[in-house]
Amino acid sequence: MRETKLKQTMLAFICLITVGGSLFAQTKVIDLWNGKIPGAKHNDLFKQMVDTAAGWIDKKSITDPCLYFYPAPEAKATGTAVIICPGGAYGGLAIKHEGEQVAKWLNTLGVTAFVLKYRLPDDSIMENKSIGPMQDGQKAIRMVRSHAKEWRIDPNKIGIMGFSAGGHLASTLSTHFNEKVYELEDLTSARPDFSLLIYPVISMDSSITHWGSRLNLLGATPAPELVKHYSNELRVNSDTPPAFMVHSLDDGAVPVQNSIDYALAMHKFHIPCELHLYQAGGHGYGLGNSANTESFWPEACRKWLEGRGLLIRK
Repeated sequence: MRETKLKQTMLAFICLITVGGSLFAQTKVIDLWNGKIPGAKHNDLFKQMVDTAAGWIDKKSITDPCLYFYPAPEAKATGTAVIICPGGAYGGLAIKHEGEQVAKWLNTLGVTAFVLKYRLPDDSIMENKSIGPMQDGQKAIRMVRSHAKEWRIDPNKIGIMGFSAGGHLASTLSTHFNEKVYELEDLTSARPDFSLLIYPVISMDSSITHWGSRLNLLGATPAPELVKHYSNELRVNSDTPPAFMVHSLDDGAVPVQNSIDYALAMHKFHIPCELHLYQAGGHGYGLGNSANTESFWPEACRKWLEGRGLLIRK
């Protein structure tokens, strides 16, 4: 009897250690606003929910934006950090293959990664839906930079990365970083030091935009001034950070002209920019999932980061 109880006690203790270890190993989640979200409106139809195994988060499941923290392994750490903005046409987030998987790949390069779960624009939860995602993005950059020492990050080596509509947010943060979209608590810069734009939406111009992203961000009949304001190829200037870009010529969702126009604008201002155009691949392939050449972009990106001195171990 005593032996049975002892075995039960030991089993319970082992289970406790296992569960505790599992919880400890889970990715750290960092609340962006601590309940003080600027311009937020309450709507009972929007409720914060746990991420689904399918890897897609609907906009109605995001009320409290956050960062998922993936620190670089200490033995490989370079001090470089990248904040990742998954795509989803500003209507949802492809949080797995354009978020978690990318973060883990960056970790193999010695880069600390953060996946940004940002609010998606909606008039029913935001006073101004066109700035909602930018508010979360600026806050994320400032938060990472202000905690650089604590998180073993070089405050001058913080990049922004975006896929598809997340690429629009990333390019917006690269060209509108001085735009005041919420009340600041300090003067920490929201400027990314570099950007990684993967099959990005760049423009809101009707001739080349991705219509779903434009509709969700700006509405059905936006003013011409608003369209120009968020056509980021028109917002490039001498302060825009360097960029690495990827697009496929057969992208049927986001026209390749988005990336071409941004790259040419960067070139005009003599800002380092590298654009890889692939023959095939379509859209939404994340790190690459085929035998075609677009699957080589992560290696090209690694070389670009290396060439800019961003992968030197501390």
